[in-house]
Amino acid sequence: MTGQGGKMKEIPTQIKNPELVKRRRRQIVDAAVQLFIEKGFHKTTTRQIAKAAGFSIGSLYEYVASKEDVLYLVCDAIHAEVERGVSQALERTTRGREALAEVIREYFLVCHRMSDHILLIYQETQSLPPQWRKKVLENEIRITGIFVKVLARLIEAGHFRQLNDRSIELVAHNISVLGHMWTFRRWFLARHYSIEDYIEFQTDFILGISTGQ
Repeated sequence: MTGQGGKMKEIPTQIKNPELVKRRRRQIVDAAVQLFIEKGFHKTTTRQIAKAAGFSIGSLYEYVASKEDVLYLVCDAIHAEVERGVSQALERTTRGREALAEVIREYFLVCHRMSDHILLIYQETQSLPPQWRKKVLENEIRITGIFVKVLARLIEAGHFRQLNDRSIELVAHNISVLGHMWTFRRWFLARHYSIEDYIEFQTDFILGISTGQ
């Protein structure tokens, strides 16, 4: 998965400090998400985004050039959170079922924290220019690729039953989509299940597929 720094370079900035750029762009992203949800992408202006983020319009343009850049950065923020969460989960444990359960847990928690961001991306990806839309879809596949690598590594170590490449890929897509399902169905699920209940049930389901139990 491409690192955060590599992605940031794809959107030009006048600021030389990478950490400052990362921090300020996250402020812009979080402010823009709420506006896009409330007003819609097309009706939201960059001036409104700047005000909500606590920037002057001139300062905003030091970090992004357009609303489309902001929408792409929303996607970038989701992928960076997933990458960070999964990496931390793998650092905590390398033991078979426990390792996969930790990865699933961290991913689902990211989906829970960033539900608005994820829902927005699915609703507004078509608003992106073609080159950004292509990158968003590529990044979705990269996230699934993280799960493919984890599964393949654990199978090779003998922790799970043998699965062919097509089956591993399908299980990885299941993990990805089940995380997003909490976002799409939270209007119902959150009334009946806590996020911990959801994680426990879906983890048992995914581990059952992986182990054949």
